Amino acid sequence: MRRATIIMGVILAALTLPLTGQGALAGAAVPVTFMLDWFPNPDHVPVYVALQKGLFAREGLQVRLQVPADPNDPLKLVAAGKVDIAISYQPTVTIARSQGLPVKSVGILIGQPLNTVMFLLDSGIRTPADLKGKRIGYSVAGFEEALLSAVTASGGLKKGDYQLINIAFNLTPALLSRQVDAVVGAYRNFERIQLELQGKKVGMFEVEKYGVPEYYELVVIASDRTIQRRPEVLRRFIRALSRGIAETLANPEDALKAFFLANPKLKDELNRRAFSATLPYFARTQVQSRERWASFQDFLFAHGVIAKKSPVDELFTNAFVPR
Repeated sequence: MRRATIIMGVILAALTLPLTGQGALAGAAVPVTFMLDWFPNPDHVPVYVALQKGLFAREGLQVRLQVPADPNDPLKLVAAGKVDIAISYQPTVTIARSQGLPVKSVGILIGQPLNTVMFLLDSGIRTPADLKGKRIGYSVAGFEEALLSAVTASGGLKKGDYQLINIAFNLTPALLSRQVDAVVGAYRNFERIQLELQGKKVGMFEVEKYGVPEYYELVVIASDRTIQRRPEVLRRFIRALSRGIAETLANPEDALKAFFLANPKLKDELNRRAFSATLPYFARTQVQSRERWASFQDFLFAHGVIAKKSPVDELFTNAFVPR
């Protein structure tokens, strides 16, 4: 599963946006390019439900789903006008906006954090204070270090009380091989299950319980120009996605079948269990909290992840909440 990869360099691409016109939504379907944040996984089940049940088509949209070749692509391509809409992350959007990229959250897919500090219970770790002297693996400098700093501070620790080791995205192998004692950035709905399927007992510190402000794990993003030029397309897209989430929650077995039908190679126990673990986190509302965006931006700024703060209203909009 995709980690919350953070784009740390400003993409100084030409922001020429060759967008399809608004079109007559009541007539021919309007083409919309929509990119996932990474390879298909159970986080995306409501998207596949909306596609297979024709929910986007009912809104007059012809959604062309794309999978990125690189996890940094969705945000960059949306900013450059090469993709109309994409899935991204609240931390990524906040960082990108601070660096001048004109992207904004227009909806929610996963409404709560999935990141944790994870460990095997046979390591002896039980509280954040037990991380003292431990080797802790990370993938994304800056953001994940900030998460870890908050968790360890709740146990009275500071940087230097533990050893940080860059393990790229090999979180599960690093724990199983004892390369590290714990990892930051592991998802409670995926890596935990991978480890349990290996017969391991897993412990984790859910970051929002240890000083990290609540944030949206997966959001739907569009560029400022798309928001200005194609508001009705975005409104219809978010309405269809909301119905996809509602149908997923109401009929999870049918929803998972729709996902496996589109992705037959993913039909296994890991993805079945990951989907069940993800169900509680799908967004129940598309109304985004201004306080949540503000407090999380303050957190990133306080930890030096961003050099400057953006006006909060530049980070998200509730203009497309279904009425």
